[in-house]
Amino acid sequence: MSGQIHHFEYGVITPVLSYALSVLGSVLALTCAVRAREARSTGPRARWIAGASLALGGTAIWTMHFMAMLGFAVEGATIRYGVLPTVLSAVLAIVSVGIGLSLVGFGRANLAKIVGGGLFTGVGVAAMHYTGMYGMRLNGTIGYDPVPVVLSVLIAVVAAIVALWLSVRVRGGLAIAGSALIMGVAVNGMHFTGMTAMHVALDDEAVTDGVTAGTLLVPIVVAVIVGLVGLVYAMLSAPSDDDRAALAYLEARRGAAPAPATEGRRGVIAAGGALQPPPRRTSTPGGSGFNGFEPKNKA
Repeated sequence: MSGQIHHFEYGVITPVLSYALSVLGSVLALTCAVRAREARSTGPRARWIAGASLALGGTAIWTMHFMAMLGFAVEGATIRYGVLPTVLSAVLAIVSVGIGLSLVGFGRANLAKIVGGGLFTGVGVAAMHYTGMYGMRLNGTIGYDPVPVVLSVLIAVVAAIVALWLSVRVRGGLAIAGSALIMGVAVNGMHFTGMTAMHVALDDEAVTDGVTAGTLLVPIVVAVIVGLVGLVYAMLSAPSDDDRAALAYLEARRGAAPAPATEGRRGVIAAGGALQPPPRRTSTPGGSGFNGFEPKNKA
């Protein structure tokens, strides 16, 4: 018996929350990418790329996927999730995004790197989606129509290429916000396109194992909050270009030794090459005058 699928069991709340998560993760990821481009050494750049991978792969893609799945239901079926496939899907999202960002983040970014990284990342994101769906347990058999599956993979690849291109091009708050809104549409579009490929054949005798979505929700929410707070704190505490310029100026001032002044015929040449007038000499009783001669005695 074919099961009736509902993608929005709780109305618009789950798609709205999933889109908000994808936009928030994209904003943080693009901000981390900007910081990675500004990093002057390999260590800080690698840390910012890792942060961007967690924000984009963990929050904008995988957490959005899980939030959207909370609104998924099959009439007459109890849905549970296998822990291992669910965790594996999160790892796939973060690692595939991290590899793509590393390809364009180290060395000189070019079109070949962006397309190659986007292809790898897009396939990884699609694998994340279907691995997560494989972890879904219900009293029935899940099948997929090939055309929507292929279309969802293509959307994932194109979205990944665009995301990598934005990570090396976008700069400024308004540009990041606008790019994040577009990336949110792409991520959600990929997810719901893949979900339309599903069809379920119910089996009342099938045994359902795994845990409920509510059981996974608490640790996921805690992990997301901790990760987002950590990223925001790292971005706020990291020195900006103005901070680095001010520090370099202070270090230059502290390390500069004052040059000795030299006296010439026309004046004193101070440190920095400025010519100052010679010091005015006054005659003292029994001493020499301005020109170095003894003053004449008055009769």
